[in-house]
Amino acid sequence: MSAHCQLTGRRPTFGNNVSHSHRRTRRRFDPNIQTKRYWLPSEGRHVRLTLSAKAIRAVDAMGIERAVARIRARGEKV
Repeated sequence: MSAHCQLTGRRPTFGNNVSHSHRRTRRRFDPNIQTKRYWLPSEGRHVRLTLSAKAIRAVDAMGIERAVARIRARGEKV
């Protein structure tokens, strides 16, 4: 599973681990990605979305219909 959010488009970012002696090694910051299943009443079916924790709260606020419309506007298949 790719570590990106279907709604917000968040992807991993990269940075450094910095040790006590300030040696730097590369690391990766992954978004908090969850797979969530929602009922889509307009189509009479469930949809499974890969969302970040922030996007799950956004779906709760805006509603699943608007969220799916926004995902489809970005060109992703639902």
